[in-house]
Amino acid sequence: MWLLEERERAARQRVEVLQAELREAEAAWERFVIARQAVAEILAEPPAGEESPPGGVAGERPARVPGAVPGSMVPVWREGLALDSLAPDYQRLVEALADRGGEVMDCRRLAAALGLEVVAAKVEGVRSKVKRLAVRGWLAEERPGMFSVLAGRVGGS
Repeated sequence: MWLLEERERAARQRVEVLQAELREAEAAWERFVIARQAVAEILAEPPAGEESPPGGVAGERPARVPGAVPGSMVPVWREGLALDSLAPDYQRLVEALADRGGEVMDCRRLAAALGLEVVAAKVEGVRSKVKRLAVRGWLAEERPGMFSVLAGRVGGS
């Protein structure tokens, strides 16, 4: 039994080390994504001295990121940005939370609400996506692992 406990302890320590490495790698990756978005925004701005088209005019259609298809980047939320600027999987996540009337949900319940099988692989996929949505301002992470829609992000909710 002692040998089994030692192996279990060693395996648990290895998992903790790998989880820490994963968190560090995800943080580095997110920094690169944000940097790439910032560069893309800067390059999209008109050169100095040129006027850009007016934005945010009343009655104007909400801003849309062209080409929001599966695999698209999640844009940083800003006033006037429409939900359809998100890829379909991300839209479903935001809508599932919005349909709950502001209820705070964990990733397991959110996966079930989407009709996904509640297994580790599916739940982690949901977690990855809702974390990305939270970092980019579409969702709020009330407590670690608990997510909700921010007021005004979806259909006035």
